[in-house]
This record gives sequence, structure tokens and C-alpha cells, in this order.
Amino acid sequence: MATHFTHSTTDYWQQIEAGGDPQRLEPPWRFAYPARLPDARVLQLPIRQLINEPDRAVASLLLNQAALPVAETLCSMLVDQLAGCPADAVLGLPTQGLPLAAGVARAMGHSRFVPTSYTRKFWYDQALSAPVRSTSTPAPGKRIYLDPHQLVLVHGKRVILVDDAISSGATLASAWDLLESLGAEVVACAVLMRQGRRWADRLGPGRNALLQHVLDSPLLQAVAGGWVARH
Repeated sequence: MATHFTHSTTDYWQQIEAGGDPQRLEPPWRFAYPARLPDARVLQLPIRQLINEPDRAVASLLLNQAALPVAETLCSMLVDQLAGCPADAVLGLPTQGLPLAAGVARAMGHSRFVPTSYTRKFWYDQALSAPVRSTSTPAPGKRIYLDPHQLVLVHGKRVILVDDAISSGATLASAWDLLESLGAEVVACAVLMRQGRRWADRLGPGRNALLQHVLDSPLLQAVAGGWVARH
């Protein structure tokens, strides 16, 4: 695949810019998308060209590759969006949503969070799982599992659902459906990044109203000078 304005991403996610270089804020963007944060600062996100559609790309955010101060700042901003939200539990989705959920739970005064997994342990119950197919890992047959011993933490409880990003909305919708089938009430869904707008149709108006986020990134289209937002 011929690359179009992409390069190594070692230096990304390591700092938040005070306002950003004006020449890097306007499209076409080369190599990075300047995501605006709630305090008007900028986080440069590396642009990832799609393998099967090389004229299209997405801006990527990987929390476990970010500098720790950056990850802590993003988590704090997400907690601010959840201020006043009554919740009995915070549940994290694998894999990037797990450390984020731990940070959110700690900041909200919880002593623990509820993890989910893509790996089925031998004592897991298939009834406590749901099929998922995410944009970043589209392989079929993947499921998300809740440990049966954790069921008591969500059944009849008000739960905040946490993941790093939402794109198609498929993973979050499956997890949301699973939680509701187990007797939980999802009072908020918290993500760092909303990618594009495909998720809005998948979730629907009611769930969209419960979605909290820190930053937005568009789906991208290749042009001669770099990348622009795809409409």
C-alpha cells in the first residue's frame, strides 16, 4: 500500500500543546490531526491510513502509548464531564477502556471498577457475554465477557460505561445491551474520543444523550496536500 502522509508515531500523545501551530490547525492536515480539548489546548493525533481504503484514514488515540501526564489530563477532563452523575459502579471495556475506567472510578471516589474481557476464562458463563466487532479490530467471532463473580456489582446498579473511543458504536452498543440484559441501568457512557458520527445512528437519540466525551476527530479523506475531513 502506498502511504499518503503517514509516518512513525513515536512522538505522538506525549504532550498537549498550548494552542498549537496555526499552520497545523487548518486542513489539509499532514501526518497529524489537531484535536481540540475542552480547555482549548490541542493534542496532535497521528493519522492512520486504512489498509482496505488507502484514500481514507482516521486519527488514532492510544491511551497506553500516551505520556502519563497526558493520560492523566484526559482522564481528568472526562471526569469533569461526568460531574454530578450518580453511579454505583464504573465498568471498563477492553482493552484501552480498562485503565481509563480505573482512573475515572478513582477520581469519582470508587474503591474499584468492573473490568470486562475479550478472553473467556474457563469459569465464565456464555450468557454473560455479547458479540462485538470494532473498527480497530474487525475480526469476527470476538465476544466481550463479564466475570460471573462481578455480576453482583452491576445487577440492579447504576453503571457508567467507559471506553477510550467510539467510532461505529458497535462495541459500545453490544456492551450496553449486555448490561441492560443483566439488570443494570447505564446512566452515562464516557469516552475520550468520538470518531466521526457513525455511532450516532447505531446508539440512537436516547443513548446519544448519555454519551460524554473529551475530544472529536473526523473521518479523513486523502487530497493532494494531505488529509481533510470526510463528509
